[in-house]
Amino acid sequence: MSKKLIEPAGFSREPRLDNLSFGFARRHRPGSLVWRSGDSLSVNLPIHLFRYLRDSIPAISGCIWTWSRLAAAPAEYRIAEDIPETTRKAALKALDSLGERIFPFQFRRSGGMAGFLPVIFEGLFTDGAFAGFVDISSDHTRVEGFQLVDVSQIRSRTDSRGRQTLFLDSGEKSISLERADFIYFGLNTDRSTGLGRSILRSIPFVTYVERQLVDDMRRSSHNSGFHRLHVKVTPPERQVGETDTAYNDRANTYFDQTAKMIKDIEIEDNPVTWNDINIEYIGPRRGRGDSESWFISHRAMIEEICAGTNLSPFLLGYSFGATESWSSFKFELVMRQTQSVQNEVARVMEWIGNIDLALHGFDFGCEFVFDNKTSYESDKAAVIQTQRVDNVIKLFEAGLLEKDAAKAQATRALG
Repeated sequence: MSKKLIEPAGFSREPRLDNLSFGFARRHRPGSLVWRSGDSLSVNLPIHLFRYLRDSIPAISGCIWTWSRLAAAPAEYRIAEDIPETTRKAALKALDSLGERIFPFQFRRSGGMAGFLPVIFEGLFTDGAFAGFVDISSDHTRVEGFQLVDVSQIRSRTDSRGRQTLFLDSGEKSISLERADFIYFGLNTDRSTGLGRSILRSIPFVTYVERQLVDDMRRSSHNSGFHRLHVKVTPPERQVGETDTAYNDRANTYFDQTAKMIKDIEIEDNPVTWNDINIEYIGPRRGRGDSESWFISHRAMIEEICAGTNLSPFLLGYSFGATESWSSFKFELVMRQTQSVQNEVARVMEWIGNIDLALHGFDFGCEFVFDNKTSYESDKAAVIQTQRVDNVIKLFEAGLLEKDAAKAQATRALG
């Protein structure tokens, strides 16, 4: 007979978990994560649940933090077109100024581009999408900034022509987002809706199991108790002619005096008694097997969470014995995934930068480039750059490249 699920106090407000389901029922303890029954696990999980998991579960918080900071590498605007140097410098100056204004929270003086990129990537990896408005200055001469939109309030619908449109559901009214100054970018876009999917979409159930495992381990360790002393007092022998009342009073007095001695004894003192008192040690006497069992079980859950977020455990500080070469290979895989997301975000930043250039009167576009070079691979990068420049020089000496084209290719090869 299934037991009724108990909702812990304080968790019913946000996020609501009414649309989740599991094939079992269990009595839940106050403060634990509760899953409610529903139709299937394939429902659209609410964004607020993903944010709750990010803010509450250490492993998931580490995943989002690592992905966001890996992707938010140093970046800059560049002008790739062949234009006069004075025009190039003027355009780059305008784009540098844009980078200082683009951070949406103006009260933070240290924002800028370095603060804006982590906001974008954290929203992408947590919510599965990023959206906002370009803020144009009142005199229409530059991009004044960028205003973020909470993607949890964005809905989609199909118009009379069968075209999908977005609108902002603020609760009181709906606001159409079919505007030239609005942009929406969905990560890992769903083919049916195009709204994007969070990297946390596949792990809520595993997270639930991991939290239950940790809580069970806590309760088991707490139940083991601290090391204690068990004092056994042997009742005194009854004296000849002693009444029952006198014997009981004498035995109880002796017991109380012994109990008081044990309670009042200091850490550096030792108990001194007659041989009718036996003091034993009680406490956990388990070997390493139990703790290793907990470790292996918890490790399996951590690995499942890491797999669900496409990260390796060593990137979150978990050392499971990976060799350096294997770790380097996995890091290379992670960086390739990071670059694929960066390429899409770069198009968003170029869209903003091109608007700013157009408002400044420039008739050319810009590029947004991430710098993913790390210190451990600097030697390898230097060798590759040297080979590329050597190839350009050979092409120029063979007459296959003009001087200006060779110069441009060599500059790009040097990064």
